[in-house]
Amino acid sequence: MTGIRTVKSLYYLIIGMRPKQWTKNFLLFAGVVFTHNLSQIGRLTDAVSAFIIFCGLSGVIYLFNDLRDGESDRQHPLKCQRPIASGQLSEPLAWSAALIISVLCIVWAFFLNPKFGGYAVVYFIIMVLYSAVLKHVVILDLLIVAIGFVIRAMAGVRAIELPGEDLPITPWFITCILFLALFIVICKRRHELILLADSASSHRPVLEHYSPAFLDQMVSVATTASVLSYALYVVLGAPPTPKRNLMIMTLPFVLYGIFRYLYLVYKREEGGSPENMLLRDIPMLVNIGLWAVVIVLIFYWPFG
Repeated sequence: MTGIRTVKSLYYLIIGMRPKQWTKNFLLFAGVVFTHNLSQIGRLTDAVSAFIIFCGLSGVIYLFNDLRDGESDRQHPLKCQRPIASGQLSEPLAWSAALIISVLCIVWAFFLNPKFGGYAVVYFIIMVLYSAVLKHVVILDLLIVAIGFVIRAMAGVRAIELPGEDLPITPWFITCILFLALFIVICKRRHELILLADSASSHRPVLEHYSPAFLDQMVSVATTASVLSYALYVVLGAPPTPKRNLMIMTLPFVLYGIFRYLYLVYKREEGGSPENMLLRDIPMLVNIGLWAVVIVLIFYWPFG
């Protein structure tokens, strides 16, 4: 019986760390792709290590968030099923696991690359502050989540650097990630506001400062900024290679992806779980796959 309880606890611990959300950490591979190092096994291995580290750290943040919000989560129509809110995962076990995993991940991060370790610590501190305080500050709550995506992308570059190397991170790269992340975060907040309706502010107090109309305006700004920033990135900020001009060919895929996302948010009301949308929507999956193929062909195709 003890063995069965241990297995169940481990299962609910993993579920509490929300492995579906780990798809966000694929941004850690942006560094190895856009610095033209995908074919180098050593750097690719470092990128995989960085991905695992951030999965661990982000999982700890989710545990910490659920430990703080257990009571309010029990009043949410969907979040009440989370392991801590439902009582399937004990709080002492969650606290102990969070402490151990966070220490191991940070030590591993500094062992992998000291600069990457610094980014990992900054990410962890900012996200802890977000879960504790900043998620209750209007507008800043959206920006902090988006900045978390930016840190992931920048950390992915630092993770693959060799000793003494300093791979460039252009402002266009940062701007592009920031606005795309904001676009997704604002759409998610809008869905949450509409889903919870009158009980929104009781579950997440900051929602009383938002309205669908206000968020729609923010979606419009983020959509425009995302398209323009990506267009400027592929024209001005992409790595200087003989084929850089071909990067403009990836713009239609980004346009389709953004418009498809808006369609899913406004017509199907599916903005609450971006990770599910990206994994389950076949047109979106095909579009992302084609975008990735074109990127690889432009950067790594030896002919032409």
